[in-house]
Amino acid sequence: MIVAVFVMLLGYNLYCLFRLYDGISRQTTELITQSLRDADLDEILNRANRYPISDSIPDYQGRQLSQSRSIMGDTLYVTIFDDNDEIIEVRRQPLVPGTNYSDIMVNEIGYGAHQTLDLLYPLRIADLDSLFRLSLLRKGIKLDIASVIRVSSDGKVTDGDAELCNDSSLDSVSVCYNILGGDRYVAYFSSPMGYIFRQMSGIVISTIAIIVLIAIAFRYLFHTVSKLRTIEEMKDDFVNNMTHELKTPIAIAYSANDALLNFSDADDPGRSKRYLEIALAQLTRLGGLVENILSMSMERRRSVKLNYEEVRLGRFMEEIALAQRLRSDKPVDITVYVNPDTLTVKADPMHLANVMNNLIDNAIKYSYDTVCIEIRCDAGGISVSDNGMGIPAKCRSLVFNRFYRVPHGNRHDISGHGIGLYYVKCVVEKMGWSISVRSREGKGSVFEIKIR
Repeated sequence: MIVAVFVMLLGYNLYCLFRLYDGISRQTTELITQSLRDADLDEILNRANRYPISDSIPDYQGRQLSQSRSIMGDTLYVTIFDDNDEIIEVRRQPLVPGTNYSDIMVNEIGYGAHQTLDLLYPLRIADLDSLFRLSLLRKGIKLDIASVIRVSSDGKVTDGDAELCNDSSLDSVSVCYNILGGDRYVAYFSSPMGYIFRQMSGIVISTIAIIVLIAIAFRYLFHTVSKLRTIEEMKDDFVNNMTHELKTPIAIAYSANDALLNFSDADDPGRSKRYLEIALAQLTRLGGLVENILSMSMERRRSVKLNYEEVRLGRFMEEIALAQRLRSDKPVDITVYVNPDTLTVKADPMHLANVMNNLIDNAIKYSYDTVCIEIRCDAGGISVSDNGMGIPAKCRSLVFNRFYRVPHGNRHDISGHGIGLYYVKCVVEKMGWSISVRSREGKGSVFEIKIR
């Protein structure tokens, strides 16, 4: 819906820009026409100043003319009288809609001046060209080509470059300077697109900027929504997986306790012990699941503070190795190397223990029938290596991401939730350390913690 509204607004905006372009194009044509009229009047004044009236031409000495003007409908009527108030001629000129009376007056002055001066002094078209280009520049219109020719009433070029009429790439405007004879000036000019776009530049640039900003906002919104949707799907998968994992040990522990209560056999202590061991194992597994969830929840709270202590790594690692040997359901050989024996680090014991347990749990989980694990500690850091399945190259950069699990085909004996290594990375970085992994498929993995 929002996209449809945006497309409609964009379409309307483009329509308005097209209308604006059309309006400025018409206005530009009017300005060029006005420049031609201004050049015509300037040329007449220049001729009058350059050439004084000659006494050798008696036809125009003392001649008195008067005019009257009237507008009927869309036509201007100009009646010319001599000094005896006899009508010499009546001119009829159609008016363009919106024409001002002042413009009519100026045009009539030009007509009258032409009737007088054109018979006395010849026009130089080069002067009109220069004045036309000067008038354009005064209005801020810069054109590559701007030239004027004179055309008679029958369409023949009487002065100027006739080749301009054959150039289809040029635009043109015309001004009639002899209303009786029909003679006119035609100005040919190159496309004024540069001037038009300069007039529109502010609106065009701001419109493009708004469109770009809206597009960026939509892209960011789409990216955010997609990311939220992915996180929502991951959360649902995690909840479903975790619910299944929690139900299994609860159901097994419940069945073992139910058997002890309802089918107790005092003469068979071995059977009772097995039931108790089953219940204890499942409750231990349940505790581990809850511990992982709580660890991740605590890590999400950035306000959690670590309780730093001096931890002696030799004894600390041996205790973790012993606990892992006892709780594993497959043969595990864990070897601890600490150099020197008295090596200590400043760390939070609880979170460091969780980090090591997660790394060892993964080494056991992603292994074959027997497991060999080496824990090496020195002043540079801690490494945990195994002889397990290894990690595919395409997955190594992703194993520390939240909820990410390395795919293992159709194997269903490997459970997990993709939060262990994420927790490990978060805790290690919170303590100011770093962690990396080296691995080869089928050859095992090495997790290295650099202590800074």
